[in-house]
Amino acid sequence: KLRNNREQAFADVDVQLKQRHDLIPQLVETVRGYMQHERSVLTEITEARANAMKANTINEKIQAETRLSSALEGLKVSVEAYPDLKASQNFLDLQNEISDIENKIAAARRFFNSATKELNVATEMFPSNIIATLFNFKREPMFELGEERAAVEQPPQIKF
Repeated sequence: KLRNNREQAFADVDVQLKQRHDLIPQLVETVRGYMQHERSVLTEITEARANAMKANTINEKIQAETRLSSALEGLKVSVEAYPDLKASQNFLDLQNEISDIENKIAAARRFFNSATKELNVATEMFPSNIIATLFNFKREPMFELGEERAAVEQPPQIKF
């Protein structure tokens, strides 16, 4: 039951991730015209999206999506150097849509992590750990923020 809860919780995350995947080609096309010298950033995003879409298992998807999130963060940093792009209405609309989806992903991820924690506790606590050992249930990874976590936990440094 706990394993099913985790899988169902990830299905909710997956729906939001697919919506983000659908927006990425539009984002890349919008940004491409402004950011001629940032091809590596756009290539990284495109490759990360392709890998995320190919991932099969929950754990593979977690790793691929963490890489994609990191690539998108790199784009956000690069965009700062392009004021014309930041003023583009199409870019602003896409940025708002992606931000909305990111918020939904975060909410779904919290629910998934809660289900994962419940499963992990059950696999380690007596007496359910005996059954977990018999059926080879292992501790499952959470869907963490990865590199984003450091940015969230450490406030930005402001230099004057």
